[in-house]
Amino acid sequence: MVDNKTIYQVDAFTDEAFKGNPAGVMIVDDSFSDELMQHVATEMNLSETAFVTPSNKGFNIRYFTPTTEMPLCGHATLASAHVMYQLGIKSEDESINFKAKGGDLTITKNSDLMAMVFPRYSLNKIAMPDNFKNIVGFEPIEVYASDYNWIVAISEDKSDIENANPNFELMKTNGLGHLMITSKSKLENVDFVVRCFAPSLGINEDPVTGSAYCALTPLWSKKLGKKDMFSLQVSKRQGQVSVSNLGNQVEIKGKAITVFEAKLKI
Repeated sequence: MVDNKTIYQVDAFTDEAFKGNPAGVMIVDDSFSDELMQHVATEMNLSETAFVTPSNKGFNIRYFTPTTEMPLCGHATLASAHVMYQLGIKSEDESINFKAKGGDLTITKNSDLMAMVFPRYSLNKIAMPDNFKNIVGFEPIEVYASDYNWIVAISEDKSDIENANPNFELMKTNGLGHLMITSKSKLENVDFVVRCFAPSLGINEDPVTGSAYCALTPLWSKKLGKKDMFSLQVSKRQGQVSVSNLGNQVEIKGKAITVFEAKLKI
């Protein structure tokens, strides 16, 4: 189960290779150092690489971007659970309990759909950031501050989200280095659309951002008057996410597919 050598690349929030959001996954023991985790994540050059370590209470999970460690990551959690079910570390009728720096996470599996229970993020309405339209490309109707420095900007029009072309350098210097842009959807069976940018973390655009739904689920649940919703992240790779508002928690559902596995030679 643990060999400190095998790394998997998994496309999360999709059942089609080269879509969704790719994440690296390794299952390692306590001897795998923080420095080595960061080196591997930098080498993989994905938005996140997850490192899972078995413990007597379940599994610890840590997430690294190419430049830094993150407290929570949805798509890398989904990818890690997918690998564990695929390897038989957990049977499909068992839940997986991950302890992350951002909270305790529970994952269950039903057929090819995995469900993750994550903490709900706070939302506080704020004034329009200066030069938002010039930096991002549209004028939002509402802006919120959320946990982990996320800014959430809402547009009236789905086309604003699809056509946004942010200036990533200006985002970093104008308080928009962690930005979600979102709108109600006009597509059938899609409740809302979103794109996520994190240039402050070395991720200009994240293809599908599971942890973003910790903020987006309560936001759109209140606006739409719905508990269960379906989201489309309209990045170039795109991704499909089903969410449910559980009150102080959110449930995030998606699929995943392993694209390759490789061995470290160091």
